Amino acid sequence: MARHHLPATRETTVDVFDRDTPPVLTIDPGDSLVAGSLDAAGYLERRIDGPTMFPGRRGHCLTGPIEVRGAEPGMVLRVHFTAITPGDWGWTTAGVKDNALNRRLGVAGGPASRLTWDIDGDTATSNLGHTVAVAPFLGVVGVPPAEPGPHSTIPPRAVGGGNIDCRDLVAGSTLYLPVTVPGARLHLGDGHAAQGHGEVGGTAIECSMTTEVALTLSADPALPGIHAETPEGRVTFGFAADLNEAAADALAAMTTWLQRLFDVDRPTALALASPVVDLRITQVANETWGVHAVLPHGSLR
Repeated sequence: MARHHLPATRETTVDVFDRDTPPVLTIDPGDSLVAGSLDAAGYLERRIDGPTMFPGRRGHCLTGPIEVRGAEPGMVLRVHFTAITPGDWGWTTAGVKDNALNRRLGVAGGPASRLTWDIDGDTATSNLGHTVAVAPFLGVVGVPPAEPGPHSTIPPRAVGGGNIDCRDLVAGSTLYLPVTVPGARLHLGDGHAAQGHGEVGGTAIECSMTTEVALTLSADPALPGIHAETPEGRVTFGFAADLNEAAADALAAMTTWLQRLFDVDRPTALALASPVVDLRITQVANETWGVHAVLPHGSLR
């Protein structure tokens, strides 16, 4: 098994998902990869609103696509995060977009907030002097839709993943992505040094990232859709324009997982879920609501 290195350069980054974009690297299942990525905006200098990798960018600045030999639709790509290390600075904005949520919060149409952060070890310090604990993860981990043509990186997708923005996908986690196109064509990026569940202001602490992943393929996953195993527990996801639908999708997948784990019927699986499964709002920032269900390790035996 080989270990590959992929820096973020103009030749190795994109700002849309497109199944026809040539891979920038091809690896074998079982190989590991150390991938660099810029922040979501692709800033090339240590300052907000500076020059970017894609001056007329259409979405997140992502590293990829990365092809995995032998990956075919119907399989699941197993992405194990071995290490996730943020860069030394980041940024957060709020009140930038004129959308329904910002109007409800009273921050649309007025001056936006733009913070910068110095990231040092386990702490990030804003330009106003506030500090937060660092808990890094990648906001975007995904493969392109099967349909040809460019697709936005902004909304998360139930098939293929993408802009999931799940803060639970820290180092030590494994994300399972259904393969949509031959070769899988994985994209990585949108590094977050810290984010609350929901990404309520529309951005996290956006930063560059160095991420080590191990990539393998599975033909018989625990579930057919996107799911994960984290240091905390088992995780299922729901993405929809309606929050109720997103929550129901996440819970339906978790109920199926419980049926398989404990060999029970569906009503019993739901009854077992009720004392221990958490529903968390993953993000509200990306045109599609995200909810994830969490079954903590050891909570149900």
